[in-house]
Parts: sequence; structure tokens; C-alpha cells
Amino acid sequence: MSGTVIESPRVSLEERPDFSVITQIIEPATRVLDLGCGEGEVLAWLVENKHVLARGVEISPSLVRKAIARGVSVYQGDIDEGLADYPDGAFDYVILSQTLQETRSPLEVVSEMLRVGRRAIISFPNFGHWNVRWSMLFTGQAPKTKLFPYDWYNSPNIHFLSIQDFENLCEQHGFPIEKRYFLAGSSRIRMLPNLMAQTAVFLLGPKR
Repeated sequence: MSGTVIESPRVSLEERPDFSVITQIIEPATRVLDLGCGEGEVLAWLVENKHVLARGVEISPSLVRKAIARGVSVYQGDIDEGLADYPDGAFDYVILSQTLQETRSPLEVVSEMLRVGRRAIISFPNFGHWNVRWSMLFTGQAPKTKLFPYDWYNSPNIHFLSIQDFENLCEQHGFPIEKRYFLAGSSRIRMLPNLMAQTAVFLLGPKR
């Protein structure tokens, strides 16, 4: 993304249940690109534990430096401007974790992910969660919850999507969903995910 960079607070792998799911999905010795990779926590873990060939893209110069200090190959770039530097099918997996809602053009970003990668792993906070609905209903203001802790004027989130919104997008544009993971904290949600899940992780396959 271009313009002023608003950095989200960085957290460890243990504090992000979606990171645990993502690292479980990825097979050893594969080629992985992480978009909006932050300090490179996930990539560094995958290199050490699954021996992947890892690359990252991050817009924040300070986070790029921290990722490089971890020994991860990361360059500064704006994922909204596309991934033209990479040929079709350059990676086995392309990751976008908790960043889709911060992009200007989510549809184009997902399409590019599935162009340069055989599979895409996308996680995002679920705006349809009951706590967010409750906050909007009873305050009449933009929701401010543990899931969405920012004020409306300083939030990096510019698109608020629910699980159902994302599934509709995939259906409309032919993005095959291979696996779905719905989380409330570290617990898996099996029923009513659009209402009960705080975070979703989707594994997408090659576009039809």
C-alpha cells in the first residue's frame, strides 16, 4: 500500500492462532512468499522448521530491516501495486495473514496471489463476529473491540469483511476454497462461523 504506513502491533507466533494454522498447512521444502510479512516471524519459523525457500514483501522499512536481521529474504514493496516481478507459478504457497482488509484492492491482490502461487493462504479478522455486531448495535459507532482495537480515524483497516463476504467473493470469481479454518482465540469453531469465529484462515487452490 502507498502513502502513510500505519504499523500494526507486532506479536509472537504464540499470540496469533492463525499463524499456527498457517505453519501447519505449509509442506516442508516448498517455495513460500509472505505478503505483508512484518518482521518475518512466520518465514523465519518455516525456514528453521520446514526448510522452505522463503521470500517476503513488506511496505514498512523498519519491519523490513527487522525481518532481514532474522535472516529472512524480504524486500520493501507495495502489494497493492502487484507482484509483477514474479512469474506465474513461482511459489507453492503465497501467504497473506491479517492484511487483506488493509489493501486497497483485495480482489486484485487475491488474483495476483493465485497467479504467482499454486495455492494461497489468507487469514483475516471476521467483521461478522457477534462482539462486533453488538458493539455497532449498542454504540451506533464504528466498532472498537479486542478484534478491532483502533479508532476509525487511525485504523489500518480500510475494508471490513466477514467470513460470508469472503466466501461470496471466492464463489463469484472462481477462487476454489480447499480448506477453511475458523478460530475464536486458539479454539476451532465448527458451527455458525460467521457469527462465532474471530478469525478465519482459508486455503485457496488454483483459479478455475
